[in-house]
Amino acid sequence: MTDVVLILSTVPIGEQGDTIARTLVDERLAACVNLSAPITSFYHWEGRQERDVERQMMIKTTRQQVAPLRARLLELHPYELPEFVVIDVSDGSSAYLDWVRQATANQPNVQ
Repeated sequence: MTDVVLILSTVPIGEQGDTIARTLVDERLAACVNLSAPITSFYHWEGRQERDVERQMMIKTTRQQVAPLRARLLELHPYELPEFVVIDVSDGSSAYLDWVRQATANQPNVQ
């Protein structure tokens, strides 16, 4: 087991996903955020079955950054209840895992 984690979330189609991804990386809460091509999500919400087109966010970070990243994502996210699923990374390229640690350990970029 490593201290690196993958966090999954979804965002609506549009620029909000780009804004969230850039912010998380700029603030060093995430080493990298991937935004997928559009996906179709089916789910129940407030007693109704819903269908939305969204983008999956795959966020690479460390366990130490999970709590502050969750708080920041909730501030930035347009959904009332955004997906936030943390997946432990059990193994990986040591150079890549070191890069994730380094990229999330530095002070945030201030612009």
